[in-house]
Amino acid sequence: MKVLIVEPEQPCRAQEIPDTLEAMQAIVGGYLRAVYPFRENVALLCNEEGKHLDLPHNRPLTNDRGVPYETICGTFFLAGLGAEDFVSLSEEQIQRYKSLYDNMAVLTAEKSAPKKHEPAAKKGAKAHER
Repeated sequence: MKVLIVEPEQPCRAQEIPDTLEAMQAIVGGYLRAVYPFRENVALLCNEEGKHLDLPHNRPLTNDRGVPYETICGTFFLAGLGAEDFVSLSEEQIQRYKSLYDNMAVLTAEKSAPKKHEPAAKKGAKAHER
């Protein structure tokens, strides 16, 4: 089956993969989650626990106006939808989605450690008072 693999901070690549659950799980690094964000018969398959496992942010899902509504974490791939299973993408789909995801990025920032809360000084209190 020919799919489009999308890794964080990397260009997309088309690749032939075996049509097995094990091969698909190996690409995403865990249990599969299928998402259907497109108007055509194309599925996005990602790691079901990507966010909980703190996998790197990859690409956003956007609505019809291009506004992001969710970020996929970890490697994902796109596959076509058959009657009862996943199928190869067409060459046209590969080029269209490659162009889309190669030109899309997620801006991320490191989380800072929470600051310790220090009690506020009493108003008008002096440092030597108890």
